[in-house]
Amino acid sequence: MKLLGFNRILGILILILFSAACTSDLDFNQVNDLKLEPVFISNLAYFDVPANQFVPNGVEQPIIADTPTIDIFNDAFFKDNLAKAEFFFEINNTIKRAYTLDLVYLDRNNQALYSTNFAIPAYTGVENLVTKTDVFANAKLDLLKRTTKIAFILKMLPGPILNESSTGSLKLRSSVTAYLVVE
Repeated sequence: MKLLGFNRILGILILILFSAACTSDLDFNQVNDLKLEPVFISNLAYFDVPANQFVPNGVEQPIIADTPTIDIFNDAFFKDNLAKAEFFFEINNTIKRAYTLDLVYLDRNNQALYSTNFAIPAYTGVENLVTKTDVFANAKLDLLKRTTKIAFILKMLPGPILNESSTGSLKLRSSVTAYLVVE
């Protein structure tokens, strides 16, 4: 029993010792000065179009288009906190034909807000990589925040005729880096 009493007394003394440690007044207003600047990186779009897909039923199709919905920037959190966005695009052409790729940023009413394009040279036997970074800041960032869709319009330029046994492909990889400021 004496040992149990000693442990209790020791525990109480340790508790008093930690309770009497040096303290200072806490400034809870510091939370008003909190500023977070997270950076998010995400895939944006990807495609891999083999050469023979430009020749459905034996007839060259000079234009391929797709308009996926990209409305993440309309989210209230992003609208309030997005400070800058960088879109990175990488296109690899292994088809012996040149192309252009137009990207048209559309609002809810399918009205064009912004566009950019890429000249994609024909494959000549060496790596044919086209890269581009598009930075959205200030007024251009406001256009991005109104974007709900991006139209990808791929146009084949004049050149050697493609057929159903043509080789090569056109590959696009893209990503977005979003810089946020949360206060």
